[in-house]
Amino acid sequence: MLWNTEGFAGPLAAVCGDVPARLRPPADALPVPDADHWARLVPSSAARPLVDRARADLDAPWPQPRASAAARVHRDGDRDGYEQQVFTRQRRLSRAVVAALSDPDPRYLDEVADGVWLLCEQSTWCWPAHDDTFSRHGSVLATVTDPFLDLGAGEVVGQLAWIDHVLGRRLDERYPGLRQRIRHEARTRVIEPFLSRRDWHWLGLDGHVHNWNPWIHGNVLVAGLVLCEEGDERDQLVALVAQGLDRYVAALPADGAIDEGYAYWWNGACRALEALDLLAYATDGAWNPVPEVEALRETVAFPHRSHLGGPWYVNLADGPARPPADQPWHALHRAARAVGDDEARRHAAAHRADDAPATEDAGLGRLLRALSDDAWRAETPGPSPLPSDVWLPSTQVWLARGRAGSAARLTVVLKGGHNDENHNHNDVGSIIVASDGVPVIVDAGRPTYTAQTFGPGRYDIWTMQSDWHSVPRISGSAQPHGAAFAASDPVIVRTDEMEALDLEIGGAYPAGSVRSWRRRAALHRSGHVTIDDRWEAAGPDTEVRLLLAGSVTTGDGWARVTPLDGATPVRITWPTGAPHTLVVRELDDPMLTDVWGDRLSRLAISAGGRTELRVTVEQERNEDERP
Repeated sequence: MLWNTEGFAGPLAAVCGDVPARLRPPADALPVPDADHWARLVPSSAARPLVDRARADLDAPWPQPRASAAARVHRDGDRDGYEQQVFTRQRRLSRAVVAALSDPDPRYLDEVADGVWLLCEQSTWCWPAHDDTFSRHGSVLATVTDPFLDLGAGEVVGQLAWIDHVLGRRLDERYPGLRQRIRHEARTRVIEPFLSRRDWHWLGLDGHVHNWNPWIHGNVLVAGLVLCEEGDERDQLVALVAQGLDRYVAALPADGAIDEGYAYWWNGACRALEALDLLAYATDGAWNPVPEVEALRETVAFPHRSHLGGPWYVNLADGPARPPADQPWHALHRAARAVGDDEARRHAAAHRADDAPATEDAGLGRLLRALSDDAWRAETPGPSPLPSDVWLPSTQVWLARGRAGSAARLTVVLKGGHNDENHNHNDVGSIIVASDGVPVIVDAGRPTYTAQTFGPGRYDIWTMQSDWHSVPRISGSAQPHGAAFAASDPVIVRTDEMEALDLEIGGAYPAGSVRSWRRRAALHRSGHVTIDDRWEAAGPDTEVRLLLAGSVTTGDGWARVTPLDGATPVRITWPTGAPHTLVVRELDDPMLTDVWGDRLSRLAISAGGRTELRVTVEQERNEDERP
């Protein structure tokens, strides 16, 4: 089979060589039982909540994405209204598929056919914010003769391929001709563009590889395995997918860290692991590189290494600190089993819901795999592992907590890195401190995506600016955007009394702002956290800033924060006499209010006339807990 069509071979090819030309036939290419075997292999109890929701859908009109909503991204920047209509339509279809597999009522198969037909009639599968039709054709609506292959198109073609796999025979009986329509639309909108147009930015041919790569390649793989006939074209498509995934894995650091953070792991590294699992199945295990590639083994640990406690995670870049709890935990569980990572398996198991192994929100393929995974359905939830310390050198992210396996007391995170990461925020030197696993010194995350989010005005958005992260403002300057603005010289410090990360962050500021700025965050065995800043030649307009969540009161040299979720209050102290200000930022965007409530507060401590400043964070203790 042709592998090196674009002059590239990475760690996957090094371990496994070419993808074998012998692939499972289309009817048996995916590791999920079809309708003829579903009821025997998947207990009805696992699907009951989905069937109940599908039953409620039957008499309701289907969502209708509109031209006026699609065009808004070019007019006022709104992309969310259109996308939510598309997502709602696809989730309804996924529920209907599970219902049709689980219940003989023919109305569910009719519902599936309606949803499939609507997708085939939908003018574009691409999300308008991604389409290049305006730059190529001057159109604010999709050009149907020149489809753009993006995340949205990948999700639809993947959904249709999974439907064809599990319900194909029954659709042939009740709706003859519908499967041919699926194949026509898949070929026109995805398969031919993928094979013929090799300038897609997400391929990473310019060296910039991000989460679009495995997300789209994984869906194209499903489409190719199921919807293409056996032969050279199918073999070539699978080889191109394997090579594309190889580019992504080649860019994945040895420690498995994701610079976009935990929330994007699920649609980046996790997508790669899922696609490679499908390739292993489609080749009868002959092409199975995951256990052999260090970066893939390590990235399986990234979710639990990012866990603060409960629903809270270390959030970097555009990720939220409290992401949706409904993630495809079964995919992490499966990957953990594949590489033998028991801590990752236990972290996934901790999120196994008793009433349903998965929901439709993550897509049909993920839903079907969860429902049909015997080991996942049988898993018993337990506690998350919560490692005592984490150091990820590729992203310069460090975490320390008081005791492994417990979110109690304080956890501290310090981030170095640079200001041109994927989904970048200008945040070199940013601090997070959690009380009982709940962030108190925080990273805000990001508001709802608009056209501005990934346009030239990105850093006009306040959440992207260093002024609204827990980093210094030096000599009146914030951190600029760019890879050159970076941390350096990270040093891990361990003693009997404490563990710390010390790094240089002066390089993240404009030239001339400061000669050197060393930041050290330390977790002391006694339970408190210190943030030590030491600098040379900074101007008078210099402040150490902390972004706080919860209810905040301040006085000379102190602040008291009552955190969210009933966590133990903390007291933040600094040298008395150092002036401070507290600015309250009212929140109204649901991406922020759903995490933080109606406000965040920025504490700014003046560093004028000093060359060092220590901030101490301690949990308040009851009198009977005091030494």
